[in-house]
Amino acid sequence: MAEDPYEVGRGGTRAFWADSVADAVEARDPEDPIVIKGGVSPSGVPHIGHFNEIMRGYYVAEALRDRGHEVRQVFTADDKDRLRKVPRQLADLDWNVVGLGEVNAGALGRNLGKPYTDIPDPFGCCDSYGAHFTTLLKQSADLVGVDVEFVSNTELYADGEFEAVTRRVLERADRAREVLAEYQNKVDDDYVPFLPQCAECGKLTEGVTAVDLEAGEVSYVCEDVEAGDQTIEGCGHEGTATLRDGKLPWRFEWPGQWELLGVDFEPFGKDHAEGSWPSGEDIAENVLDIQPPVPMVYEWFTLDGEPLSSSSGNVITVDEVLDILEPEVFRYFFVKDPRKQRDFSVAHVDQLVDEFDRFERQYFGEVDAEDDERELAERAYPMVVDEPREERVRIPYTFAAVLGMTDDPDLREEIARKEGHIPDDAPEWAVEAALARVERAREWARRTDNEFNYELKRAELPDATFDDATAAALDELADFVAEGHDGEAIQGEIYETAKRNDIDIGEFFSAGYRLLFDDTEGPQLGPFMAKLDREFVVSRLRRER
Repeated sequence: MAEDPYEVGRGGTRAFWADSVADAVEARDPEDPIVIKGGVSPSGVPHIGHFNEIMRGYYVAEALRDRGHEVRQVFTADDKDRLRKVPRQLADLDWNVVGLGEVNAGALGRNLGKPYTDIPDPFGCCDSYGAHFTTLLKQSADLVGVDVEFVSNTELYADGEFEAVTRRVLERADRAREVLAEYQNKVDDDYVPFLPQCAECGKLTEGVTAVDLEAGEVSYVCEDVEAGDQTIEGCGHEGTATLRDGKLPWRFEWPGQWELLGVDFEPFGKDHAEGSWPSGEDIAENVLDIQPPVPMVYEWFTLDGEPLSSSSGNVITVDEVLDILEPEVFRYFFVKDPRKQRDFSVAHVDQLVDEFDRFERQYFGEVDAEDDERELAERAYPMVVDEPREERVRIPYTFAAVLGMTDDPDLREEIARKEGHIPDDAPEWAVEAALARVERAREWARRTDNEFNYELKRAELPDATFDDATAAALDELADFVAEGHDGEAIQGEIYETAKRNDIDIGEFFSAGYRLLFDDTEGPQLGPFMAKLDREFVVSRLRRER
């Protein structure tokens, strides 16, 4: 019996969970290359929940490579699964998420019950629906810099790789039924663990009527199939299929993959831990006579507090994440304990970046840290970044969002240097990388429409007129700013100037925002003015340019 998936990687003396998992894998004394697998059915827009499969495996693979092992990380596209329902959203290869009204959704509906690889690509760019969404999964891994070998189930069946496993399951059909009955209610004496593909309509059917292993054929009638709360109608065709013209049910296919690929470790979500894993383990040991891989269960992610779901449309893709985060920050997200549910909050992504920045400083010994924190940073940080470089520069994320209020790259750098976020001796590559965060923070501000979503009107003076009292007060404030005060002092002076001139404080702040942003609101005005070059602020308050 395999290890408890809830216990693998837990406890022990290791600071990083991936090292604890690597210990469990090594304890079996596997031969190189060690095979680490993940997998998903390419049924719709791949999101960061799917990426869990890849990143959990990545860190274990890296831990084993550090110990001198050759490791093969594979990811199966379970693309011979049937399309059970039409998703609410799809995505093209440029990651533009679209609704069903923007593609031929009717064609998808007419193909319910067929394997993903036998359904036309709704965007017309790939060989099939399954190939399209597998391509997006590959792109996700490439974007984050994780080298994964993708394997198509459809190709494994077509090439005959699954044939021996399928034959063994059918030879032991009685035992297979007995094992499966422990986990699935609809298993009677007529149940056959094989889904032939109808030669007439192309749907996968459960209506097996006879098995001829000597001929390597299965006879069938194309029957209706229950898919959730709907029925996928069969065409009634009677025919025969070879062992390549169909597939194993998923509870048998999963352990079949373990045998074919020689899998040593596979992580999976908690939804598989209760039923799928126990049945897979049982089938592996008592039907296929193989040892199941080392397992590990991980918790699901939520997105801003709600479950991730391709079918409901509550998703965020890796491409979208990398619009607002550096790849290394996103990789850090998966360093955290996989057994704890994590929420990916777009609104509060600045907190994740702050955590990463501290994690990085812990690695370089630049901040105080508890022993376990430092040990984790020392172990995991080299796996998170492409290359640890002490000269790197990180601009605080919310400050980067402030810099994003101007499109002027020179002004961005000037302000960052003025505020001490770019050292004088920083190498050019470090400055360039640091300022690249600004565009991501700017996109975050736009996407969430938060307090940083304003644009400094630096090129031209906004068309704004003021009464005499407000104009005089702005001139007074300009004189104060010209004296070189800091942001806190300027903020206080805005209040005092408004009071001296008997102007409503809110209206006086609005006057400043109109001059800087052509808006009636914006960031905290005094500190923001202090960050800009003084000559510009003074001339703008005086309505000169």
